[in-house]
Amino acid sequence: MIKRLFDIVKMRSEQSPESIMLAAKENGQWRTYSSIEVWDTARKLAGGLQASGVSNPNLQPEHQEKVAIISPNRPEWMITDIGVQLTGSVLTPIYPTISPSELEYVLSEAGVQTVFVADADIYNRFSSAFSNIASIKNIYSFEPIAGVSHWSELTSTNKAPDEQTINKIKPETLATIIYTSGTTGNPKGVMLTHQNIGSNVHDSMPAFTFATPNSRALSFLPLNHIFERMVTYVYLNSGVSVYYAESMDTIGLNLKEVKPIVFTTVPRLLEKVYERIMNTAMELKGVKRALFFWALALGKRYDNVNKGNLWYQMQLWLANRLIFNKWRDALGGNVKAIVTGSAACQERLARIFSAAGIVIMEGYGLTETSPVISVNRFESENRRIGSIGTLIENVKVKIAADGEILVKGPNVTIGYYKHPELTEAAMEDGWFHTGDIGQWQEERFLKITDRKKEIFKTSGGKYVAPQALENKMKESIFIEQMMVIGANRKFVSALIVPAFMQVRKFLREKHPGIILSDNNAELIKMPEVTELLDAQIEKYNQYFSHPEQIKKIALLADEWTIDTNELTPSLKVKRKVVEQKFRSQIESIYE
Repeated sequence: MIKRLFDIVKMRSEQSPESIMLAAKENGQWRTYSSIEVWDTARKLAGGLQASGVSNPNLQPEHQEKVAIISPNRPEWMITDIGVQLTGSVLTPIYPTISPSELEYVLSEAGVQTVFVADADIYNRFSSAFSNIASIKNIYSFEPIAGVSHWSELTSTNKAPDEQTINKIKPETLATIIYTSGTTGNPKGVMLTHQNIGSNVHDSMPAFTFATPNSRALSFLPLNHIFERMVTYVYLNSGVSVYYAESMDTIGLNLKEVKPIVFTTVPRLLEKVYERIMNTAMELKGVKRALFFWALALGKRYDNVNKGNLWYQMQLWLANRLIFNKWRDALGGNVKAIVTGSAACQERLARIFSAAGIVIMEGYGLTETSPVISVNRFESENRRIGSIGTLIENVKVKIAADGEILVKGPNVTIGYYKHPELTEAAMEDGWFHTGDIGQWQEERFLKITDRKKEIFKTSGGKYVAPQALENKMKESIFIEQMMVIGANRKFVSALIVPAFMQVRKFLREKHPGIILSDNNAELIKMPEVTELLDAQIEKYNQYFSHPEQIKKIALLADEWTIDTNELTPSLKVKRKVVEQKFRSQIESIYE
């Protein structure tokens, strides 16, 4: 069992010191960091921090020093995480995309004393907020910034970390406070110990049987999220080398360069990959186009349990040789699995990618559970499309009378920082209330049906689970984003952001000579666009009872993003924000 997270790095540095642990692009070239280099640099960082005054004589959460990091993924991020752990301090990662006011709230509540920032852009964005935080003593940067201490000042001191402090760090010692982005209200600081995260690493390892020493993983989901951070420790414990993508825009290029066997993602990004594939396919003509959509139709029917008759299997084999091999090449040619979480993955995508030989391992968890609760395994017998998999070892789940998923295990948080009342409200006899509604399939596969707080009741008294409707409707290639509405209303409706590229291609093919505006706001006013989207809603409404069916829609011209505040940093829709922002469009539906 893993007792302390930094022991994973120490052990690997001793067993395979020259193996590549981390890598990132520097000046256009991949710069690799060996296991021994990562460990030695982290130890120097810890010694430098202690020499600068960071001290933790009492390893109790309220007394441990808090260190914040505001940076995209990079090797320095993980080295800082390890170095901070060695001092007995608590790392508080911050999303670079949050607002300055939200940053002020988090840093003030946590009482952060030391801050690490990536570069001048981040520092300048938050400098005014930093000046308002009385607890901050030191700020360090990874990139050179005029007037700001560079982190090399800490690593160049060659001070050894205090071994007495390291020996005092126990499994139950607090390792990190992660402030959940949330869709409403102020962020909550989730306290996770070495045991919380370490147990989750240990108990998730059996799901990564394909992860072999010296293979590669590409990392682009924010390390601020416990999902990517915990999985990184799984990689490090498995001997996998972690390569960091340059940015979200370069993922495609980096996949081809790195040729990873695995990467993690959220469904929204997987949908984007599929949309790019479909956009390319729509340009095809003749036999090539026919072959693509023949293969796609086979993929939509794929089931890893009911594999189909011999004729289907022969066709699928041929489709893999002719079409799906190009998909795998686009992902670097070596990808065995894509691990997805944070939100529900469309069944259609899981079927198509798995048919193409790229196993979709959909899992489930929360920040409060470090995060993994269940996951679909790489091996077919422990994978069911449409579910969130079987429980990992040492985690228990029970379904409450109202359908809520309750969790107990060593991975469950010790509570919310400075908010014992929130901790008490979330826990009952040692069981953590997830807020998700779920059920069992085959008595061992967990399935989520909706968020407890998002289920609403129409004025006619019918309960509606919006997530089920949204996931089904978004199978349409013409729907980019949508949010179902109807609480205390006469009927169910939806706000929809169309997939504008697909809409334009379809209308040009269906109506040769049609004049389409490049302005999305003008495009959504066209009756042909409304007719197309109405037809899509009608197509998928048949899967739901009459009271659940969407009766009217409103089209929106701009995609929801983190920057415009409709999405959380983990790409979940902020329903309250969307409802408020588009109140006039919603009211027009019900006039």
